[in-house]
Amino acid sequence: MSSSNDPGTIPMIERNPSDLPGMDTSDPDTLTGEAVLSFHNISYRETVQSDFPFHKKTRVIERLSKISGIMRPGLNAIMGPEDGSRSWLLDVLAARKDPRGLSGDILINGKPRPANFKCTSGYVPQNDVVMYTVTVRENIEFSAALRLPMTVTRDERRRRIDEVLELLHLDKVANVKVFINFLCGGIELRKRTSIAMELVTEHPILFLDDPTTGLDLVTTTDVISVLIRISMRGQTVIFSINQAQYSIFRFFDSLTLVASGKVMYHGPSQEALEYFKSAGYEYDSHNNPADFFLDIINGGFSAILDTEEEGHDADKYKELSGRQHQVTEKLANMYAQSSLYREMRTELDPLLGEQRTGRSSAVEEITCVTPFWHQLRWNIFHLFKNYYVGTISGLLFFFTVFQTITSVSARELFEIDRDRFLHEHTSGYYRVLPYFLGKLLAELVPRRLLPSIIFTVIVFMETDVKGFFAMFFTIMMLAYSASSLPLSIGAGEKAEAVPTVLVVIYFMFILFWSIGDKEPSFFLSFVATALMSVL
Repeated sequence: MSSSNDPGTIPMIERNPSDLPGMDTSDPDTLTGEAVLSFHNISYRETVQSDFPFHKKTRVIERLSKISGIMRPGLNAIMGPEDGSRSWLLDVLAARKDPRGLSGDILINGKPRPANFKCTSGYVPQNDVVMYTVTVRENIEFSAALRLPMTVTRDERRRRIDEVLELLHLDKVANVKVFINFLCGGIELRKRTSIAMELVTEHPILFLDDPTTGLDLVTTTDVISVLIRISMRGQTVIFSINQAQYSIFRFFDSLTLVASGKVMYHGPSQEALEYFKSAGYEYDSHNNPADFFLDIINGGFSAILDTEEEGHDADKYKELSGRQHQVTEKLANMYAQSSLYREMRTELDPLLGEQRTGRSSAVEEITCVTPFWHQLRWNIFHLFKNYYVGTISGLLFFFTVFQTITSVSARELFEIDRDRFLHEHTSGYYRVLPYFLGKLLAELVPRRLLPSIIFTVIVFMETDVKGFFAMFFTIMMLAYSASSLPLSIGAGEKAEAVPTVLVVIYFMFILFWSIGDKEPSFFLSFVATALMSVL
């Protein structure tokens, strides 16, 4: 008996659906309980127009070709090379593509897919679309408030949010703004928040487009472990994935391998290795099964690189492209003639039943479970928080610019009174140090201190005393630090020889390194305006 850690033996994960809610399919637009998604001979053609003016051409590209399969509660993975096929299949099943290009049947529990399926299923896009300026909890609350029926009480909604936060290990960062972690490159937090916004609705089917993209191995394993936990609750999790380590792959229940819009394999993931081995493909026991499958679909890329024949790299890649097309056709035909495919057809045909000629061709609808005024109130509340954070950030930006640029005038404190100072000092009115300190305390401090207080009071509207003084001292130190350079220049004997524009340029570089990378377009326009005003 092989060890459970041996890639040659892929263990079956036990599921416990005993605590699942009952099935209610009386309403075709209501999707509750377990959901089995089946697709029958689906094809998808995309109409593409060229962008040439006055000579536009329209062509039709076949993205998917006669694909059939079934996906049950559990982890259903879609894998394939980087040709877009896996994302196209996922999006078509999730009703995220124009239905006019679709042919074939997609059924849910043996019934036509509802027109509002996009609203009754969860979907996590590859590019996270969470609002960065509000907290993790507020993003999830927004999704729950608008996507859960009004019959769900506030306490029940809060309970669901707390459960999702705990499930995704977000409870400790629930009150952290996503924007803060975004600046630090926190892809993980945004990904978890995106998934949480879909889980809180408790839809029976959840689609995820490459949920591990941009994540390291540890975070990827953690995200997949969350998907495993929710699939054990009875949800049908369908996701596309580029690469999967063996520690992740062994938890897949169903595996679909697609390339060039065709299916290379569809069935239990535990049987995929034996399927390809029985077809004559040699498997190294130290190899990852997922990598082994992709290498076969890609046309044996490693075999081409290992050849001892000399030749140009371009010839090798040309050979790879030709071989990959041949392998794709071969694998698709091999699967269509396999006993695995015949068994699947035997299971699919009864599901299709009377729907064979009744493919749901209705126009897809966007339906909402909450009334207009409820949606308006939550949108105003949610968007106002985004506006408030953006306004505060903008005020801080302008204040930083204001304090820095106005510091250029500090050099005038000594230039204007230079002749009077020389006369009075020579005549014995005072020494240099009393004059210097008096100049600073009487003119420089009020010029920098009073604006710091006024702007801090205007910008900082909260009652946090500690935060108020922290901001005040930070701005005050910024003002005094920015005044040091022009002040030292103005105290010199040949201050007139230093053009003011050089001081401005110096501050431009300071702003560029500090905030220019966060607001590049505004920064460039500000630089141009400042230089034009000085020149």
